Amino acid sequence: MLNNMQENKTSYVWGLLRLSMGLIFFWAFIDKLFGLSFATKPEQAWLLGGSPTTGFLKFAVHGPFATFYNSLAGMPIIDWLFMLGLLFVGITLTFGIFVRLGSLTGATMLFLMYTAIGIQPANHPFIDDHFIYILVMIGLMVSNSGNYLGLGKYWSNTTLVQKFRILR
Repeated sequence: MLNNMQENKTSYVWGLLRLSMGLIFFWAFIDKLFGLSFATKPEQAWLLGGSPTTGFLKFAVHGPFATFYNSLAGMPIIDWLFMLGLLFVGITLTFGIFVRLGSLTGATMLFLMYTAIGIQPANHPFIDDHFIYILVMIGLMVSNSGNYLGLGKYWSNTTLVQKFRILR
C-alpha cells in the first residue's frame, strides 16, 4: 500500500513536470507570435514580420558551431520549423497527448540550443538549463506523465494509440 502511494505521488510529479514544460514551450510560442514584451518586443512579433530566431542565432551563439548557427538566422524555413516545434511541444505536453513525440521534439530543440551556446555554459563546465530540460524530456518520454494532470489516460486507450504506441 505504501509503495503504491509513493508511486502515485511520483506519477503526479512527472505530470506536473510535463505540464510545466508544456506551458514553457507554449508560452514561448505565444510570446514570439504576438510580441508580448517578455522575450519578444511587440515590433518583433512574428505576426508583424519579425523573425523569432534572428536575435538568438545572430547574437547569443558562440563556440565551435557559431558560424553555422549564424548562417541560419532569419531564414524563413528555420523560423517556421522553430515556431511549429514550440507549438507542437507546447500543446502535446500541456494536454498530455503525443507526449513521446512532443518530448523527443523538445529534447531535440533543446539540444540544438545547447550546442548553439557553445556547449560551455557561463556557470558550469557543461551543465545549464537546456541540459537539465533535456533530462526532464527524457523522463517524460519514459514515464506515463500524460496520464496525470492531462488527457493521456484517455488518449492512450484510443485505437490509434493502441496500434501505434509511439503516439502515446
